[in-house]
Amino acid sequence: MKLTPLLATPLLALGLAAPASATEGERIQITGEIIDTWCYFSGVMGGPDAVTGSAHHTCALWCSAGGIPVGLLGEDGEVYMILKINGDDQNASGDTNLNLASHEITADGMLYKRDGLNYLVVENVVTDHGITNLNHEDYGVVPGFAVPKPKK
Repeated sequence: MKLTPLLATPLLALGLAAPASATEGERIQITGEIIDTWCYFSGVMGGPDAVTGSAHHTCALWCSAGGIPVGLLGEDGEVYMILKINGDDQNASGDTNLNLASHEITADGMLYKRDGLNYLVVENVVTDHGITNLNHEDYGVVPGFAVPKPKK
């Protein structure tokens, strides 16, 4: 169907009158650990406890440097995908994220929710407690299944 100018004008006006359904942001302060979202959600390196803290720090650095988005695992158990921290718009592999990997922080910023996901634009890192989850003695720094078995 071809639109004539007389039909197109009212349709265009209707489209402009109804704004796109943008998500409203909500200012929050949330405390949690900066995590590697790939390993956390996929389970490729073990359960949720094994892919946080000092046990997973090196992998979190590699994943972030490789472009995997970072998240904040909040004390509430929710994961917040980080879109930006302190103006560093590289959500993965940015220097800011590499410096905060596995750290427990309190973030102040804007929360956006869409399709069941939490997105966080961190405007300010209020506190940085460093790596507080010292779990490498429990889980090791490399999961057992990742170590090659010796050939017989």
